[in-house]
Amino acid sequence: MATGMLVISNLFMTFAWYWHLRLQKPGASHWPVAAIILVSWLIALVEYTIAVPANRIGSASGLNVAQLKIIQEVVTVCVFIPFMTLFMGEKWRWDYLWALLCMVGAVYFVNRAKL
Repeated sequence: MATGMLVISNLFMTFAWYWHLRLQKPGASHWPVAAIILVSWLIALVEYTIAVPANRIGSASGLNVAQLKIIQEVVTVCVFIPFMTLFMGEKWRWDYLWALLCMVGAVYFVNRAKL
């Protein structure tokens, strides 16, 4: 349950951090930075209302802070790569897969005592 909530919260956070970069492309409307910050804060508020309970649930189920953080980082990459390629229109590079596999290795290392 905690991991699913972290995926959802990360979707919101990825949009909060990067949605406005599409406004910098040629032909896009230009918003004042203050408006971009306000919209990003509102999106991030939703993220926090999901992420904080997710971390509390994960902690209550026996995950330590390092495990929660590494899981969150893998979730971040898993959410960010599709966001980057589909929403932002950036090209796929195989280096993204190799980076993700390194992070999956990090998940193994923070959890290997339990395996």
